[in-house]
Amino acid sequence: MIDMYLLHPSDQLVMIMKRIYEYGMTTISGGNVSIKDDNGDVWITPAGVDKGSLTRNDIVCVKPDGTAAGNHRPSSEFPFHRQVYEKMPHLRAVLHAHPPALVAFSMVRKIPDTRILTSAYRVCGKIGMARYDLPGSVGLGEKIAAVFEQGCDAVMLENHGVVIAAKDIYKAFAMFETLDFCARIEINARRIGTPVIQKSEDLERNAQKTVPVMQEFVPVTHNSEEKAARRDICNVIQRAYKQRLFTGSQGTVSQRLSAGSFVITPAKGDRAYIAPEDLVLIDGGMREAGKIPDDSASLHALIYETHPHINAIIIANAPNLMAFAVTGAAFDSRTIPESYILLRNMPMLPFDAVFSQQECVAKTVAKENPVVLVENDCVIAVGGSLINAFDRLEVGEYSAKAIIASRELGDIVTINEAQVAEIDKAFHLN
Repeated sequence: MIDMYLLHPSDQLVMIMKRIYEYGMTTISGGNVSIKDDNGDVWITPAGVDKGSLTRNDIVCVKPDGTAAGNHRPSSEFPFHRQVYEKMPHLRAVLHAHPPALVAFSMVRKIPDTRILTSAYRVCGKIGMARYDLPGSVGLGEKIAAVFEQGCDAVMLENHGVVIAAKDIYKAFAMFETLDFCARIEINARRIGTPVIQKSEDLERNAQKTVPVMQEFVPVTHNSEEKAARRDICNVIQRAYKQRLFTGSQGTVSQRLSAGSFVITPAKGDRAYIAPEDLVLIDGGMREAGKIPDDSASLHALIYETHPHINAIIIANAPNLMAFAVTGAAFDSRTIPESYILLRNMPMLPFDAVFSQQECVAKTVAKENPVVLVENDCVIAVGGSLINAFDRLEVGEYSAKAIIASRELGDIVTINEAQVAEIDKAFHLN
């Protein structure tokens, strides 16, 4: 994985703005990002420059005395960046953008409730709301800084968007991306039901759970099968991220090897930049030396032990499927033949099952239940191969999106029992 912290601030800002723009979370003219370096200089995206084609030469450096160096003017929103840094000197990065889901919340002057989603509550921290003021004005900066001074990590802006401030730009982006995910899940959830809000104390308890300590081992060699698995997992992670099925801070993939070991994503690390060497080999209940596997590694091991036919597992927060997971609404795969063939049944497991009820999870995922929802937590997809598991995750997400959209059109007519029996026979599903 790239050591992003050794990159120049200009390169970090270009990298982050590229992600924000390419993932549809801002427009050519919208949004701005800054970093305060050890010298007190503030590096910020420019005013009036296409956000989709920024280069390092477009970034502006504003000195502590207010003078600007660069080829452009600093963003017109620089005043609130400066005020945040002055009021909160421990913060070193500020991110502002207008993703549609968060703008929707800002227009109705509400804050997404991160208690609907385990990972969002853990990543996003405390969120406040700043009163409306003119963009680029000193007044807006004062209002934003005042909310951060109250101990907030993110600030929704009335009729505007969102501002995130953190100790570094990657932390700020993770919070921003996760909050946007949470907002989209909540909007989808309200179209099919009522989101279930978990108690803060239960979420805190979940976040503080410890996983069993694994002993280390030093692999004697890395054979071709393992190297291929590492390559294939990274490819799937990249695809899942581009499809918005993963965020940079969430998403787990593992693949079983013929020797009974398996390779899994690490506990930490931006999913957008995961490389083969970052993945962790698990063998005989021990982890590859010097690496920490995802917290769910013991669940993956138990699933592989319970089901010899399962060779790959993906855990995600796919936003349309998660609308069902946070409302408890039943998911019926009998919408089109492909959905039924690949998904069959989709049971719902209780919140915290991934850690506290692993045997139940391992028994539930099966040939007739290849995709499982966990309340307010995640989607688990399994398959005989990595591409099979990913196909099921994609089909589940697309099917969920279609079901949610259908609510605007009328009542769903599902494939009937006779048609299901015909599919079962033709595709040998029984």
